[in-house]
Amino acid sequence: MEKIPMTRRGFDALDAELKQLKSVERPAIIRDIAEAREHGDLSENAEYHAAREKQGFIEGRIKELEGSLSLADVIDTSRLSGSVKFGATVTLVDEDNDEEKTYQIVGESEANVESGLLNIRSPLARALIGKEAGDSVEVKTPGGARSYEVLSIRYL
Repeated sequence: MEKIPMTRRGFDALDAELKQLKSVERPAIIRDIAEAREHGDLSENAEYHAAREKQGFIEGRIKELEGSLSLADVIDTSRLSGSVKFGATVTLVDEDNDEEKTYQIVGESEANVESGLLNIRSPLARALIGKEAGDSVEVKTPGGARSYEVLSIRYL
């Protein structure tokens, strides 16, 4: 299977979520199911069905996290420099409205655009790879083509 690129911070966040699910959430849902069973007829027991549904979600998330962590290729971004590549924190200015934005290019499992974490597979990240400060880049987005100028590149 293909390795999943990930920052140290992203790996640690997923690992912490996995530990929380296994040590806190899983035991709590097992207790909830046991308690709901004590209430009698399971076929009409909404608490039981809700707890079982939540258990299914938790177990699915645990498997997903274990899979991602086992395939993780943790990249030390503090050792990188130069043009834009995985792990770069890039400050851009939108050439249409002069709005500045800062993104860190991260792996798929840790991406969150609202938090400034841009998926390496996104159109913007792919367009930025290999660019230098001062370069312009045009990106085709669902809302139309956008032009950005790379203001700075940092590796934290």
